[in-house]
Amino acid sequence: MQCARLTRHSLCNGAKRSMGSLAEGTAARVAAGMPSCDYKPSPYKGLSYDEMRRVRRDNLSPSLSTYYSEPLLIHEGHMQWLFDHTGRRFLDLFGGIVTVSLGHCHPKVREAAEEQMRKLWHTTNIYMHPKIHEYAERLTQTLPGDLKVVYFVNSGSEANDLAMMMARLYTQAFDIVALRNAYHGASPYTAGLTAHSTWKFPYANGFGIHNAANPDPYLGLWGGHRDSVVQSVRAGESQLLEGGECSSAQKYVDQLEEVLTYSIPRGRLAAFFAESIQGVGGTVQYPLGYLKKAFELVRKHGGLCVSDEVQTGFGRTGDHFWGFECHGVVPDIVTMAKGIGNGFPLAAVVTTPTVASTMSKALHFNTYGGNPIASAVGISVLDTMDEDQTQRNCRELGPYFLSRLAALRARYPIIGDVRGKGLMLGGDIVEDKDTRKPHHAERIMEVWNGLKDCGVLVGRGGHYGQVLRIKPPMCITKEDIDFTIEAFQEVLGQVCE
Repeated sequence: MQCARLTRHSLCNGAKRSMGSLAEGTAARVAAGMPSCDYKPSPYKGLSYDEMRRVRRDNLSPSLSTYYSEPLLIHEGHMQWLFDHTGRRFLDLFGGIVTVSLGHCHPKVREAAEEQMRKLWHTTNIYMHPKIHEYAERLTQTLPGDLKVVYFVNSGSEANDLAMMMARLYTQAFDIVALRNAYHGASPYTAGLTAHSTWKFPYANGFGIHNAANPDPYLGLWGGHRDSVVQSVRAGESQLLEGGECSSAQKYVDQLEEVLTYSIPRGRLAAFFAESIQGVGGTVQYPLGYLKKAFELVRKHGGLCVSDEVQTGFGRTGDHFWGFECHGVVPDIVTMAKGIGNGFPLAAVVTTPTVASTMSKALHFNTYGGNPIASAVGISVLDTMDEDQTQRNCRELGPYFLSRLAALRARYPIIGDVRGKGLMLGGDIVEDKDTRKPHHAERIMEVWNGLKDCGVLVGRGGHYGQVLRIKPPMCITKEDIDFTIEAFQEVLGQVCE
């Protein structure tokens, strides 16, 4: 596929060139219709905007990219809202990269952290402290089957690092398979699992990692039906078979089997990694039945099945608490982060007692994993998800949001596809609906910046940065969705002119 390629830097840093923005008067009119909020941010007293730009340029890593042609200076947050240094309010539909699950500075979670900080900040887990034990039991109760042993770490990359090590130790095999277009972290170890050249550096990585064809119903070789209320325009290229399985699923599984047959030592597969819905890759859902067939095949070859729930867990998909449950599978290892702590650095790996036993063959320790504050936050997140009924909110609002986005796809020629489940949604900005060719960088930036000018913050994903990612805090309302659609209509109307 040919396209004016967007590097990771140009994805995030539009400040070096001026992209078109929505007319100021139009943006102000749309923003004026933003749903009300009775929260008042405190006055900003930090560095000036220009001073902060200077420090960012001179004293922070150049890899720390900045969103938007006119970068935001975020000062305060409350639930689904963010406030800049001037006090202007924005509807956050990206949730700190799918991390703020309950809402910014949720009062219940904040109170739990503050209460624990008054008692005990840190000891490491060489001593027993109550919170890690309470949390381990609570967290594993949310998982099916024999997934009962948890290792606490601090980030998704750490979690997937550890899952790779566990799988290799348990199977005594080295080779691992992941999907093209997948993102599993950016550490030196997980960089091999991540199959996006935009996230790779020219150093040795990926030894023993193989990438299979991505089962993508929109951009993949065979199209397909997906678990969504809105289907790809290519759904007609496949058939729905008995049991709700898509005929294209087997074709993608056959390709996976080729990788296992030709690239892996016979009977020496360590693991297969898959997200339930691809996040950074652009909200890609698999053809119905793919993941279940893939897990069966992997186990036939002696490998463990690893579900990366860093973005899809904790009720975000609506129908289930964990994304893999939508596929009717039970993995051997589950990795989780982001929404697990509502923005607090917290992550975990959960596996079976049998697989976990391999970790006793040597010392393994994480200084901060499961520390008292993180564990208290984690417990509060689980409690608050129940109290606020966030999973139900995802289940009820997700189809409504997606149907409104589908109407935009029918109306505007640059929207090629919209998809997702619950409140994990996305859509492609394309130059041509028939070829599905991603639009050029300038036009994508116009849409992205225009939404920001209207007060709506969304993410970006896909290999070419062509996918608008909508993964808001799970507390958003129907009024927030209607406001978002109005902003889309204004921006897309101007861009399409």
